[in-house]
Amino acid sequence: MRRACQITRDALNYCEKLIRPGISTKDLDKLVEKFIIDSGGYPACKGYEGFPASICSSVNDMVVHGIPSEKVILKEGDIISIDLVVDYKGLNGDAARTFPVGKISPEKAKLIEVTKQCFFEGIKHLKVGHRLGELSHAIQEYAEKNGFSVVRELVGHGIGKSMHEPPNVPNYGKITDGPIVTDNVCLAVEPMINMGRKEVWLIEDGWGVVTRDGKASAHYENTVHVTKDGVEILTL
Repeated sequence: MRRACQITRDALNYCEKLIRPGISTKDLDKLVEKFIIDSGGYPACKGYEGFPASICSSVNDMVVHGIPSEKVILKEGDIISIDLVVDYKGLNGDAARTFPVGKISPEKAKLIEVTKQCFFEGIKHLKVGHRLGELSHAIQEYAEKNGFSVVRELVGHGIGKSMHEPPNVPNYGKITDGPIVTDNVCLAVEPMINMGRKEVWLIEDGWGVVTRDGKASAHYENTVHVTKDGVEILTL
């Protein structure tokens, strides 16, 4: 699982170097897929419940699960979240990052930074023997304190032999919510934060989720390993 997470991390770092105005999300998908396979992994998103690509590429107001396309050409000022899962010998690593395309607005830059920091604020409260809601509440509190909103329909999850395992890991809620965190578990913690309102739509392709108000959204995710000794971030 550590190796799966290392390949996931390296694939995201590789993708970041490719992102520029003029490249299509389909080209990103093809290049990152080759990188994952050349690294000894398998792009677990490809074929998952019918998903047709190796990465999820979500531009501007798309929150998650954007399908790469030759028609989606990145342009200066966009932001794009890349979410990918790598299977290595039957175990999975999952991570996401939101990247700027060229020079972006200060508002979008703040959204990316706050979304990333939401993750780190959350895992401060991720402790064996504590409620998972402590993490969820910390993420929501930090996002809203900075003037942003938290998507409700999509959450993080357990991960291991399957891409998605129990428990659900919401990015909102009360500190008394959720199960007690047990020793030696792996979780995908993934704040999805909107610049405007929290409400979202599922688009016609059955995958992409966009903000209802058309404002930008950002996504930041890591796979973490939780033990009595603390939290290790496997995809950093």
